[in-house]
Amino acid sequence: MPQPSNVAYQVMWNRLISVVEEQAQALVRTAFSTSVREAGDLSAGVYDIDGQMLAQAVTGTPGHVNAMADAVAHFIRRIGRENIFEGDIYITNDPWEGTGHLHDITMVTPSFHKGAHVGFFACTAHIVDIGGRGFGADAASVYEEGLYIPIMKFADRGAVDQTLLRIVRGNVREPDQLVGDLYALATCNDIGHRRLIEMMEEFGLDDLAGISDFILTHSRRATLERIAALPQTSAEGELTIDGFDTPITLRVRVSVEKDRILSDFAGTSGVDKKGINCPLVYTKAYACYALKVAITPEIPNNAASLAPFEIAAPENTIVNAKHPAPVALRHIIGHFVPDAVFNAFDQIVPGLVPAEGAGCLCNFQVSLRPRSDAPAPADARRSEVLTFNSGGSGARPAFDGLNATAFPSGVMTMPVEATEHAGPVIIWRKELRPDSGGAGKQRGGLGQCMEVGARAGHEFDIQAMFDRVDHPAKGRRDGAAGAPTTIAQDDGTPMRGKGKQFVPHGRRVMMAFPGGGGYGAPQDRPRDLVKRDLLHGYISAETAAQVYGLAEAEIAEVEALRARGGTL
Repeated sequence: MPQPSNVAYQVMWNRLISVVEEQAQALVRTAFSTSVREAGDLSAGVYDIDGQMLAQAVTGTPGHVNAMADAVAHFIRRIGRENIFEGDIYITNDPWEGTGHLHDITMVTPSFHKGAHVGFFACTAHIVDIGGRGFGADAASVYEEGLYIPIMKFADRGAVDQTLLRIVRGNVREPDQLVGDLYALATCNDIGHRRLIEMMEEFGLDDLAGISDFILTHSRRATLERIAALPQTSAEGELTIDGFDTPITLRVRVSVEKDRILSDFAGTSGVDKKGINCPLVYTKAYACYALKVAITPEIPNNAASLAPFEIAAPENTIVNAKHPAPVALRHIIGHFVPDAVFNAFDQIVPGLVPAEGAGCLCNFQVSLRPRSDAPAPADARRSEVLTFNSGGSGARPAFDGLNATAFPSGVMTMPVEATEHAGPVIIWRKELRPDSGGAGKQRGGLGQCMEVGARAGHEFDIQAMFDRVDHPAKGRRDGAAGAPTTIAQDDGTPMRGKGKQFVPHGRRVMMAFPGGGGYGAPQDRPRDLVKRDLLHGYISAETAAQVYGLAEAEIAEVEALRARGGTL
């Protein structure tokens, strides 16, 4: 049979991207956990028989998909090629061979066509509960953080391992939810497999060798061309964040060479006693992502386009934590890796990367239970509710930062209705936070304000997973810093940015999430944009006057326009 033309291969490549996107959407539609169904905290991809990622879904997070790019090779090694059979499904939540912490379940399914093994489908989802202490930074080792599932068979030639399911059910707080998610992961891989076979039959393919070579060759060549056009030099970047009890410094040297870019994290803080440590696989995922979005944003993400971005970090630094370090909140460190890389890369190619942003997701988990200080109503119940929220992203060289948008994770903010449906929690307030975006020629993105409580008859623990309390996002090129994170009970009782904290019956938690840094000098911001920000309530009249220099008459004009419901 003659080889397909380059045009045919390009059509197949686009088809593969559609296949994995349908795979991801199937997971969104069938998942039980709100973190997947509402926030899109997942990934999906297709791989060749050597475990090289060929295509990833658009839906999902770079932390998941770029870490998963390395994971399939571990599955092949652990399972053994001689033990790979049609109908198999493999599973793990190993933080070091999966995607960084126990709360991520990765499923890998081999694809067979006409009795021959042709590739793999893989997917990952963040699940709400995996047992142990629960999702949070309080553990002192990974053994406390939940149930560990080594790389193993979830299904052997079509037969699901019922012993595994009984172990899972016996170790988690929400067993039906977790088992439902496991089947959703398995099903979405199966849907990807079916669509792949349809494509192979349509194009008369017996294997994926030809299309794999086409994808990887073209992606590698395009990426190397972009790298070769950059100045061959190096620069250091640094970023300090809150940490758990003591500040953490991320330090990285980015070196551009002819055929690669090396990011070396020597000098970064050591492993923390609490669960904010980051396995190297997750650090690598976000360091690669930062450079890809800066240099090659339109080149599809696959094994070849990722390969020239190399990562090094000394063992037992917080970005290369080794087993058994606690890693439950590895995203807090991982989500700041791009800002550290950008701080270095901005010195190599000025005017390309954004200012610092909120960085990590503004997550919290609420563990609700009947009140203990007085008799509880009969309908009071226990429940675990995880909600994903975002601060503002950093301003870009030519555009404002995005309000309440998760960069770099891309995870969506969860709707209030979905959060309240998951358990007896009440979101009393959720709105943009005025004046939280750093001032600049381009303004930083705004954070959010949230007020959270429980339905009558309940008390709760809140697991805070915040940063930027003491170290707000810095601006770039004379831009101002964004606003810091704040958290307290409604009676003024102060609360910590991280860790499990008790909230008694009738109390609420008041949170304000950080804004992104500004870009460029505030006095250079066009007055029309300052007026627009004031009209929309993004900035206060005081900021408009004192920071941006808007005249009193101009402020009065905008406020009168707002009162009439007008627009600029």
